Amino acid sequence: LQGSIPSFCGFRVVKFRRTGESSRSDEDGISGEHEVHIEGVRTELEPVELGDGAAVPKEFANPTDDTFMVEDAVEAIGFGKFQWKLSVITGLAWANAMEMMILSILAPQLHCEWRLPSWQVALLTSVVFVGMMSSSTLWGNISDQYGRKTGLKISVLWTLYYGILSGFAPIYSWILVLRGLVGFGIGGVPQSVTLYAEFLPMKARAKCILLIEVFWALGTVFEVLLAVVVMPTLGWRWLLILSALPLLLFAGLCFWLPESARYDVLSGNQDKALATLKRIATENGAPMPLGKLVVSRQEDRGKMRDLFTPHFRWTTLLLWFIWFSNAFSYYGLVLLTTELFQAGDVCSISSRRQEVKAKCSLTCEYLTEEDYTDLLWTTLSEFPGVLVTLWIIDRIGRKKTMALSFLVFSFCSLLLFLCVGRNVLTVLLFIARAFISGGFQAAYVYTPEVYPTATRALGLGTCSGMARVGALITPFIAQVMLESSVYLTLVVYSGCCLLAALASCFLPIETKGRGLQESSHKEWGQEMVGRGSHSPGESQE
Repeated sequence: LQGSIPSFCGFRVVKFRRTGESSRSDEDGISGEHEVHIEGVRTELEPVELGDGAAVPKEFANPTDDTFMVEDAVEAIGFGKFQWKLSVITGLAWANAMEMMILSILAPQLHCEWRLPSWQVALLTSVVFVGMMSSSTLWGNISDQYGRKTGLKISVLWTLYYGILSGFAPIYSWILVLRGLVGFGIGGVPQSVTLYAEFLPMKARAKCILLIEVFWALGTVFEVLLAVVVMPTLGWRWLLILSALPLLLFAGLCFWLPESARYDVLSGNQDKALATLKRIATENGAPMPLGKLVVSRQEDRGKMRDLFTPHFRWTTLLLWFIWFSNAFSYYGLVLLTTELFQAGDVCSISSRRQEVKAKCSLTCEYLTEEDYTDLLWTTLSEFPGVLVTLWIIDRIGRKKTMALSFLVFSFCSLLLFLCVGRNVLTVLLFIARAFISGGFQAAYVYTPEVYPTATRALGLGTCSGMARVGALITPFIAQVMLESSVYLTLVVYSGCCLLAALASCFLPIETKGRGLQESSHKEWGQEMVGRGSHSPGESQE
């Protein structure tokens, strides 16, 4: 609620701007301000400050008319039982990390069992990323056009079906195609973040999105533990089938999942949106805002051109590079970790590569118990990354959190130039992975916040697609370039993250303390200003 009472021609003019509206509108020049002339009102008003997390008093909720927006309702209802249930269900979709982690377990097993050459083993990993890259934008478009729930359900069911079918693949070409189709489905699972974010009040949004990222880490840990039990007894086919369990649970609980009220409002389904909000209020035991729900229908949703309007062009390009750098560095570090651990340190890695070259490409080495233990320990570094990001993201903002994560990763990469021992090497790699995974998580918070509802899913989808490009390229650096020069390889990763840190600082919009924009036809930056812990010194652009 923003208000002022200046003197004008002997009258006192009260100006109100409704929460959730832009200060300027491109539609018919409507300003969003309403003036009321009142006689005899004193000009000196005492400011009233609300405590942290306090609700806006009812008498100030709708000063001009009896209307409210979805943002107002979500803030008024707050965080409760509904959001806890939603966290678990969307987290089950996010646990598809098992389908990614299985690549590092499946590859050496098939290498031995089917006597595959090294390039065919590597292709099994690459085809999953190709599938994800090619589908991310498509799933985003589907989610903007037909609903978040629709896009998410189809992508999860697609991944579940082809994931289970992979366990019955008779020959290499079949499993190659089926894992590519699994990757195509995984490309749509990040839309769970879009759906989840649109039901969260502003103060809880960053923390909650980061916490469902924990399901990714839990999924990878569970996959390693499952492999320890299943691989020696039942084999890799059963591992593929059982790895689909979280997605199977999600499919069973899909009937409870509601469509986003923000999407329903934008698509003109006012009654459906209102019913969803009432359902949330009932489950949370909170009252609904008074008045009528405002509908801002927009037909042209999910259009690529909206990502390149003057307001979003610079943001989109910078975010694409940030997501590319995140995946490029994250997966590059995963590949480098194996090489560095096997060699002992950077100084010994050149001789190690020469020994590997001398081996036949068909040399068979099954994963040992020690290998599974190493996989488990490197995976556990994800949890400190979540905790650090969780602690700083609402203190210093989204942009600075991403920049800090890239800078720490870059610094740790440069320290690898030193011929450090195994213990120091482990610590450096652990810190680097914790911070680069934290930067990835911060990007997942920032991206849904910065785009309007009309293009939110598409924006997240295109960013996810750029991340897969980075994941596809990084093996050529972490493995091919490493054969020529380990130092040049480290410089590439360090330099890329330094540029990504700069890109994070140059992002024109800080989303900390901001509401979610609904229509792409209105200027960004005014929704819900002042309802969060927003300091006067923060940028308004």
